[in-house]
Amino acid sequence: MLMALQHLKAKMDKILEAVVMSSYPNNVKQGLVRRVIEAAKQPMDSEQCWSMLELSTKLYLTGDTKYKREIGKEVLEVYGHYHPEEFEEFFNVRFLLSLLQEGYGPLGKRSHYVLDYIHLGLQFILDSPSANDIFSLLKIEVLRKVCERPGPKQCAKIGKLLMQHPQCIPTGKHQVLFCQQLIRCIGQFQCISEGEEEIMEFLDHVNKVSGLLQKIWRAQTSAILPSLKELFTIISSTEEQEAPSNALASVVQYVPLELMDGVIRNLTNDDSITDAQMMTAISRMIDWVSWPLGKNIDKWIIALLKGLAAVKKFSILIEVTLSKIEKVFSKLLYPIVREGALSVLQYMLLSFQHSHEAFHLLLPHVPRLVASLKKEDSNSATSCLEQLAELIHCMFFRFSGFPDLYEPVLEAVKALPIPNEDRIKHLLGQNAWTSQKNELACFYPRLASKSETGKIGLINLGNTCYMNSIIQSLFMASDFRHSVLNLTESNAQPLMTKLQWLFAFLEHSQRPAISPESFLSASWPPWFSPGAQQDCSEYLKYLLDRLHEEEKTGKRIYQKLKESNLMSQAKENHYLNKTLVEKMFGGKMTTKIRCLKCLNVSSREEAFTDLSLAFPPIERHGHRPNHTTILPVEEIGPQIIEPPVKPQSQIIDSPGRQRKRHVSGEQPTQLVQVETLGFQEAGEQEAPIDLRHDLAGREMGKDPLLAFGEQTCSSKDSRSVPDLINYFLSPEMLTAENKYHCDKCASLQDAEKVAELTEGPHYLILTLLRFSFDLRTMKRKKILDNVSIPLQRPGKQSCTVCEEASDAVQLHGEPSLNKDLMEAISKDNILYLQEQEKEARNRAAYISALPKSPLWWRDFDRDKDDEGSSGGCGSAAGGGGSFHGLVF
Repeated sequence: MLMALQHLKAKMDKILEAVVMSSYPNNVKQGLVRRVIEAAKQPMDSEQCWSMLELSTKLYLTGDTKYKREIGKEVLEVYGHYHPEEFEEFFNVRFLLSLLQEGYGPLGKRSHYVLDYIHLGLQFILDSPSANDIFSLLKIEVLRKVCERPGPKQCAKIGKLLMQHPQCIPTGKHQVLFCQQLIRCIGQFQCISEGEEEIMEFLDHVNKVSGLLQKIWRAQTSAILPSLKELFTIISSTEEQEAPSNALASVVQYVPLELMDGVIRNLTNDDSITDAQMMTAISRMIDWVSWPLGKNIDKWIIALLKGLAAVKKFSILIEVTLSKIEKVFSKLLYPIVREGALSVLQYMLLSFQHSHEAFHLLLPHVPRLVASLKKEDSNSATSCLEQLAELIHCMFFRFSGFPDLYEPVLEAVKALPIPNEDRIKHLLGQNAWTSQKNELACFYPRLASKSETGKIGLINLGNTCYMNSIIQSLFMASDFRHSVLNLTESNAQPLMTKLQWLFAFLEHSQRPAISPESFLSASWPPWFSPGAQQDCSEYLKYLLDRLHEEEKTGKRIYQKLKESNLMSQAKENHYLNKTLVEKMFGGKMTTKIRCLKCLNVSSREEAFTDLSLAFPPIERHGHRPNHTTILPVEEIGPQIIEPPVKPQSQIIDSPGRQRKRHVSGEQPTQLVQVETLGFQEAGEQEAPIDLRHDLAGREMGKDPLLAFGEQTCSSKDSRSVPDLINYFLSPEMLTAENKYHCDKCASLQDAEKVAELTEGPHYLILTLLRFSFDLRTMKRKKILDNVSIPLQRPGKQSCTVCEEASDAVQLHGEPSLNKDLMEAISKDNILYLQEQEKEARNRAAYISALPKSPLWWRDFDRDKDDEGSSGGCGSAAGGGGSFHGLVF
């Protein structure tokens, strides 16, 4: 028996080869192989071990079936485990070098399993004396391998080998070069099949390779930046060649996000990168949204777009957006890449605010996408629909002049939530290109960004703050603004047309501030001195009067047209209504005087557009004793009043106007709340003034001005707007020298005078009369008391006065601008972007002439321990030439 076993051992390699090559069924072969493998676990001489190792190597590397390779693998593992000394002697450096450089057998370098073979054998020599020599060899050889540009399968094998045996990863300058060359390999990866199984295998290969880069970067962060430099070199190449693989997206996902700001900042400020290179790079990065399962790719794309906006490279952004936005939009159909594609699409659209061109490219595709997402009926699709609807409504808000074009899209998204106006303005304000911060803006004012609030300023044309403050106040009165923007252009209203254009630019311009020069020249009161400070309330009254009279003139013109049968019934109804100034700012007030002798009441009604509020004497307010009589300046008379100085004007949602007369020497009257105002006629009861039908948001059964006042509690050192309104509306006694001539009594009599607001305006304009006259010193002085203003008007309900204006408003309260106006705004926005870009380029050209510090990737290719070596792989950066000179 012993002799038979020894004979079997002596012929084991021949027996195994014969069995494997035979035509026996696999189950028969397997039984014979089992006996051979069991015999191999017994002690045997070195010659027989070598024979078996050679045979198993041959089967593993050249076997034409998976079965043969499996047998070879199993035998190798047995000999590595039970005959370690013979295995170590066989698995030597010279043999491995030959395998790696020349291949094996008749296939030579075409053998696909050399790396798998080495990976298999390494586990049995880790503790052997030859291990370090083998590791050193592999550090060089894996670098040489990647310089030969292997495909995804072979690169994945390198990745698998090095992930399990990091001792074989190149070190020092070779490590940086290895990462760069591996990125070059990834840039050439292509999936040659469209089958699902093949695609999944391709993705697995790519993940193994990029995972190796992640492992290297975690252990050696200094390799990250030169790797990114190589990546950018690849994607920014403008030479005639095939576009690099989207598999490069797998590299970016492993770059730590904390490096993003620094990398993007240095990249966008590198004047050695041409516009063509940058445009090519960002275009190819945007294509990466189609790479499945990539993390943080959208963040890098958006960061680079924002970086380009910060340095005012708008021409690149415009061209890239217009060329790529439809492709990004199409990726929303695929759940696996939807989230990243939606993020990029949102930024591209929300930042492209100077023109409607990018949004309009998507309009034909929206209904089909919405229908597809609804049909999908998944959480991903539902979330995408909601975000898409929000994005679309933002675009409707920004580019509102195309209602007919938007109708199919509106129909598609009509069942989806509509964001409120504040949300829309927030999104538009924070994402605009002109909102991106520039680090040098403080030194270059013309590079200043738009306000974070999205609001646009008005340039001071020389002490024109009085006009600018009025324009901005009128603009912030949303219903008035909507009505102005919605007006059709009319030659009969040139000032209103100029106001419409000014409001439209304040709403849609990309400039941080615009010049109101044209409007100033059109609305200038003739008695104002150029360049001097003026009274803002006086300017406002003049402006509103001009607008009112213009519209009335227009109505008279259209009345004549109507009489000549040249105007339709619809236009007739429109032009016979109140003027816009009357609708928005007009109210009515009734002044009643009651004779205290006969109790006869006389009344007079008048229209108003503002209330001039005087300050009650200090004694009346109960704060502190003070014998100075305070009178409104307008009561003193022109002979002792100095040139006017600005009072403060406010525009508030609610009612009224007029003056409060206070004569020196009269008895202080008690401050009466508004709800108690009014008096009873003889023989009848009269309820307090009820303004509920005209005033927005009052509580049931409570006077609106009282509710208005209750929101603000005046401190001892300040007053509130409701305090001044209550004083304005409080009864006034007409006695002594100020007696009233009663027609019924036909003589002067003591009387009581009271003002009642019979019709409140939609917007109440208040002017605070802060100048008083001291009768003791005969001098004018300014009242410096604090006046608090309630933060809210009573309630969020609509006013019936403005129903007509509201009906004309579309899409989140924003009217559709006429196309001429939209085109003018778009042209000016483009002009502004061009101005900003030119200014930024001039600044960059100036700075580039100054001494500068090394950029983010400079000097990373140099090894501090070997200044004489270039660390390159050829004359071109990252170029893949002959590697043998470096190895040997």
